[in-house]
Amino acid sequence: MMISKDLNAAFNEEIGLELFASNQYLNIASYFDGLGLKKLAGMFFKQAEEERAHALKFVRYVDHVGGSVEIPAVQAPTHAFASVEEAVALALRWELEVTARVNAMMTQAVDQKDYAAQDFLRWFVTEQVEEVSTMENLLKVVRVSGERSLLMVEAYLVHNE
Repeated sequence: MMISKDLNAAFNEEIGLELFASNQYLNIASYFDGLGLKKLAGMFFKQAEEERAHALKFVRYVDHVGGSVEIPAVQAPTHAFASVEEAVALALRWELEVTARVNAMMTQAVDQKDYAAQDFLRWFVTEQVEEVSTMENLLKVVRVSGERSLLMVEAYLVHNE
């Protein structure tokens, strides 16, 4: 086995959390779809697919290094939102939490001199810079536009495709 038991456990936990994120983003996408905000909905449907792909990356890595994949139970996501701003702020908080977890796993891999895990996690470190930046910018645009001008957010997304 090329992965320590504790790093394997952290990766398994992350698999469950990535699947949770996928479900959370599906709920957010559905909320936006119900409001007729098709670009926002599309963005979050895409985010849901990305989170599931992230979970699969962890599964494949653990398999390749001879670890044991043990997918934990996935908690139910938030399904009701008071506003678009609340939904996007939730997404940003989540991405910041993921960033902290990825950084903690990287620290663990560095401390254990697990160079393969460091190389694997480096992609996630870079990915989280993009994810946080995207959600921070989206939240800024939503706040500037306000709930009464959400079509401006849709226009913003069209111009940033």
